[in-house]
Amino acid sequence: QVQLVESGGGLVQAGGSRRLSCAASGRTFSSYAMGWFRQAPGKEREFVTAISRSGGSTYYADSVKGRFTISRDNAKNTVYLQMNSLKPEDTAAYYCAARYTIVALTVPDEYDYWGQGTQVTVSS
Repeated sequence: QVQLVESGGGLVQAGGSRRLSCAASGRTFSSYAMGWFRQAPGKEREFVTAISRSGGSTYYADSVKGRFTISRDNAKNTVYLQMNSLKPEDTAAYYCAARYTIVALTVPDEYDYWGQGTQVTVSS
């Protein structure tokens, strides 16, 4: 079992940057594909980005491509989400997720473990 704890959320101005972290418990973090999702009030949870367990493959939603970067440090059991050029429409609760598999996954239902979320608010 994996426990995930996100951090790094907060209030940021439009055009600014923020880095989210997701720390995972357990000794087999490198065996898990990881993803970031977000959910705004009144909206469904949506895919943001995902990374394979090796870090060799990444996927991004079109809405964040070129602005957000996912990375992982398997030695630190942590996955990161670097967010640049933030927009008010990026405002949401951001969740990291994990699944014991090789490839990066883009559908929420494919993930087995979720963090509690961290709020990112982008002011205009």
